[in-house]
Amino acid sequence: MNNPTLEFKSSKPRDESFLARAVRRFRKHRLAQFGLVMLMVLGLAAIFAPIISSYTFDGQDSALLGQPTAPNFKHLLGTDQLGRDNFTRILHGARVSLLVGLSSALIATFLGTLIGALAGFYGAWVDSVLMRFTDVVLSIPILPLVIALSGFLRPSLPLLVLIIGGLGWMGTARLVRSQFLSLRNTDYVEASKALGGSNSRIMFRHILPNAIGPIVVSTTLAVGGAIILESALSFFGLGVQPPTPTWGNLLTGSSDFLETAPWLAAFPGLFILITVLSVNFLGDGLRDALDPRL
Repeated sequence: MNNPTLEFKSSKPRDESFLARAVRRFRKHRLAQFGLVMLMVLGLAAIFAPIISSYTFDGQDSALLGQPTAPNFKHLLGTDQLGRDNFTRILHGARVSLLVGLSSALIATFLGTLIGALAGFYGAWVDSVLMRFTDVVLSIPILPLVIALSGFLRPSLPLLVLIIGGLGWMGTARLVRSQFLSLRNTDYVEASKALGGSNSRIMFRHILPNAIGPIVVSTTLAVGGAIILESALSFFGLGVQPPTPTWGNLLTGSSDFLETAPWLAAFPGLFILITVLSVNFLGDGLRDALDPRL
């Protein structure tokens, strides 16, 4: 008599790739999804600003010169004292603010990753020199230093990106250094050394991919910081100069009308708030999604 074959279905889920697990975790993070959607909407609105609005950012309505006008059907967010459409200027301002935020964050991430990788991998005197240099830069208040540099040099968009990116790498450097210190003695690194792998190959082919999660999170959070710093510089008149609009210099232009036309300051401030919150929500979601311990 043949024994019946019993089949059991394992309750253990199939092995997932790291990317698949990260995507699944990210989809559970509602705030991160909200942040991603908001950033996509803002990015598309900035790119297609000339299509979305029929006005130009420096176009003036001569009938509205002298005093700001409140939001209405013709001008959704009102106009400024020069008769320029506020909605159009905010859309075009998003181009500059988002570009500065993203570009500065990428520069800071590149510099921080390079310095942190060298310090964490080689250790010894290389680590001491690079980390002491990092500590010195960290001890300098960034905003006053950026204001001083912008005051000595002619403000421009490329210069603003370089200054903000060149002074925002220290946190990433420390983060990457700690990751390299914990990963440089792992089995796969020792195996690569035994096979004759070069230091650069071990650093950037084997260790760096395993530290990419914290680096991505650090980059997203740096975007929000760069946007706020650009807005502060533009508010002080040391960022991108008018008539090119940014959210920061829109706030500057509204400072004389806070009592009579508060919407001029409220809308740029609201866009800055939404953008920074969205970036932070996205960073939190990526941190949870890319955490290998979960």
